[in-house]
Amino acid sequence: MQERIAKLLARLSEIEELLGQGEILSDLSRYKELTQEHAYLLQIQGAVSEKERLQKQIEENRQLLKEETDPSFLEVIRLDISLLEKQLEEGQRRLENLLVPPDPNDSRNCIVEIRAGTGGDEASLFAGDLVRMYLHYADHKGWKCEPLSCSVSEMGGYKECILVVSGENVHRLMQYEAGTHRVQRVPKTEAQGRVHTSAVTVAVLMEPDEQEKVHLDEKELKIDTYRASGAGGQHVNTTDSAVRITHIPTGTVVYCQEERSQHKNKDKAMRLLVAKIAEERRRKAEQEMASLRQSQVGTGDRSERIRTYNFSQNRVTDHRIDLTLYKLDKVLVGDLDEITEGLVSYFYQQKLSASP
Repeated sequence: MQERIAKLLARLSEIEELLGQGEILSDLSRYKELTQEHAYLLQIQGAVSEKERLQKQIEENRQLLKEETDPSFLEVIRLDISLLEKQLEEGQRRLENLLVPPDPNDSRNCIVEIRAGTGGDEASLFAGDLVRMYLHYADHKGWKCEPLSCSVSEMGGYKECILVVSGENVHRLMQYEAGTHRVQRVPKTEAQGRVHTSAVTVAVLMEPDEQEKVHLDEKELKIDTYRASGAGGQHVNTTDSAVRITHIPTGTVVYCQEERSQHKNKDKAMRLLVAKIAEERRRKAEQEMASLRQSQVGTGDRSERIRTYNFSQNRVTDHRIDLTLYKLDKVLVGDLDEITEGLVSYFYQQKLSASP
């Protein structure tokens, strides 16, 4: 790691020299590319400097422990060392996450599908919790969320909710949210106080850009209109504004009822359909035969899970990286960075290990 950091910091000096050259300033594309790399390397430099500062402070405090004789002051020094060591651990984690190099797809829009799995009404309620968690997370990150399609359950929560999330590093941080999320808690309807286990599935699709644009033949589409259902105001159940589109060659079905306008609902449904077909084409290009949702979310059964949320212990565990945090209350209001950044770092290391 030290060798890699040294190379990156040397590259920072090179870029700063390049940015001062006239031919770079006149080439807008090259200038933008270098300024983005410069901003990334500055973050690494800052993280390295902060780590070195903390290490120096810890060493100085340890030296004080050897010299100090006042018991009360010794206790203060020990407490300070403990706090500094915690900060150093967090700083090390941040540096490791930063060392995962940027990817061209990092900031691509994501379409996030959250669906209630096994567990009946409780699964729908937890789907609602996950939707709110991602909305809070997006708010913390400065991302934009746009609902494509939502189906509200009778007990509250969602049978299904599909969002488009856009902003800096959206795909980088959201791609590993795909899978089955398991919840363990006592439902409000449970009189005996027994813990129930339910599951919610999450799928994450990368919205295609101009280069991947999918052109669909209208003859291959079956478009149905129907009356929207659920909460939504006076227009619900009064007009056939909801739209369902079936792509006949693949059997892919999408729908949207979020807007009052049938035309707007059709546009949103087409957006989702194009994303799904583009994702499937990507999969085939990579010679992965499993369909996107099946590979990401499995069957939605309780036994297949990437993460468990245990309410009674205020615990969340991501099983892929063996990370357990006792701050579920904070995670549910969008404090997800420790999990998402840890996953980015883990899967990058896995990729490096698999490289020949």
